[in-house]
Amino acid sequence: MDVSFIGSSQVKLGKTNFACRKLGFVIVKDNCRFSNGRVSFGENLRLKKSGITLKALHVEPIKEKKNKSNGSRTRSKLVDGVRLFVGLPLDTVSYDCNSINHIRAIGAGLKALKLLGVEGVELPIWWGIVEKEAMGEYNWSNYLAIAEMIQKVGLKLHVTLCFHASKKPNIPLPKWVSQIGESQPSIFFTDRSGQNYEECLSLAVDNLPVLNGKTPVQVYQSFCESFKSSFSSFMKSTITGISMGLGPDGELRYPSHHDIPSNSKTQGIGEFQCYDQNMLSSLKQHAESSGNPLWGLGGPHDVPTYDQSPYSNSFFKDGGSWESSYGDFFLSWYSSQLIKHGDCLLSLASSTFSDTGVSIFGKIPLMHSWYGTRSRPAELTAGFYNTAKRDGYEQVATMFAKNSCKIILPGMDLSDANQPNETRSSPELLLAQTMKAFRNHGVKVSGQNSSEFGSPGGFEQIKKNISGDNVLDLFTYQRMGAYFFSPEHFPSFTELVRSVNQPKLHFDDLPTEEEEGGGGETAVMSQESSVSMQAA
Repeated sequence: MDVSFIGSSQVKLGKTNFACRKLGFVIVKDNCRFSNGRVSFGENLRLKKSGITLKALHVEPIKEKKNKSNGSRTRSKLVDGVRLFVGLPLDTVSYDCNSINHIRAIGAGLKALKLLGVEGVELPIWWGIVEKEAMGEYNWSNYLAIAEMIQKVGLKLHVTLCFHASKKPNIPLPKWVSQIGESQPSIFFTDRSGQNYEECLSLAVDNLPVLNGKTPVQVYQSFCESFKSSFSSFMKSTITGISMGLGPDGELRYPSHHDIPSNSKTQGIGEFQCYDQNMLSSLKQHAESSGNPLWGLGGPHDVPTYDQSPYSNSFFKDGGSWESSYGDFFLSWYSSQLIKHGDCLLSLASSTFSDTGVSIFGKIPLMHSWYGTRSRPAELTAGFYNTAKRDGYEQVATMFAKNSCKIILPGMDLSDANQPNETRSSPELLLAQTMKAFRNHGVKVSGQNSSEFGSPGGFEQIKKNISGDNVLDLFTYQRMGAYFFSPEHFPSFTELVRSVNQPKLHFDDLPTEEEEGGGGETAVMSQESSVSMQAA
């Protein structure tokens, strides 16, 4: 069932700055009221069978107060906090018709985020949309239009360059790449049953001329250079960060869990993705050079399938093959290929954007299932050689530090208490381990939540992870959409913003009764017009 967010398509801005932008005192008439970061919804909120309807809001920003004695202006002092961003919808730009989806709703949402005190938004830019039809033919027009909207509102922009595909929403790889894959399936990752994963290219072809005579790295570099040129006027002033897509879902990992059924009662350990001909060729060469040619014939034979537990076969059990000389040989090679791939792409991004003043980011997954076991198989199949006997994130952190890149860690809304006991999962312990590894190497850590539709105790867990000693570079809340603005969610998000940028108000900053009730210039979100944002 579709869910609609009904909001305003137009905001009239007065000459005054938004003194409420850091959540001081913002009065929202009729529907809800913001006061010091709190939100309450009024009687004009109603539910429809077809979805959730929010009537347009009247917003009155508090003007900067003039000091009675000298006419100077006073401002609220803010506690130093993490920079807070919100992700825009994955399908902000439509794949089918290459147009901007729910543009009016996004425009209203941007203004609402600005009023709340959010610093910026994150925008996914898809390879399959920009370079859709032919290699070297780029269409940035709709993404440029979004960047201009963000700039006019006064928000910052963090861009994610997505070199992978998506099923929900449906955004494939570029057509010309998929056509090559039809005749050369070895450009994709392959599992031991011969099944291809066609949502990103295998890291084994990074430097092979498989794309009409060019290597994927050369194609990625041309894409980045075109982006840099097209968005040059936004660099540093509006665009403050760029995340480089590194693999499935943009993360540095193998697609080890792609075939686990969504209704699986037990989170399986995944499978090794080393069976395309180029990965097998690399493994064979590595085995021969190590003096054990028989170890290069394929991946481990005694491993479970995607949705099975680590106890379904012998490889991951205590005392199993993972602890043998062969296990160390294979797992070291498998993880080293992933780190080599990450190093290549982050180096490309760092060199391409080095003169823009924009920070470069990369993202790794939080494979927390089975962390309580000694072998930690979910991490091993994803490419992180992290076990009870070995820290698998030190080399990754070294690679990020080498390229002067920042790290994005998801899962900051997940707590151990809400994980199924049978998977021995511990997102909190794994997050602590990875954060420590990166900070030990001087890599700045940023965070994201994993669940767009809320996890039990998620907001409290986020607050815990971004406060105290866990000072983050930035936190990106995923993601804007119908649920994000719903009455069961948006007030909690507002409380999160308030906890991140908590205003300290002086007595002189408080508005007098006259100022509260006396006209002035306002920011008005018109009731006459409305827009809908369909849930993806």
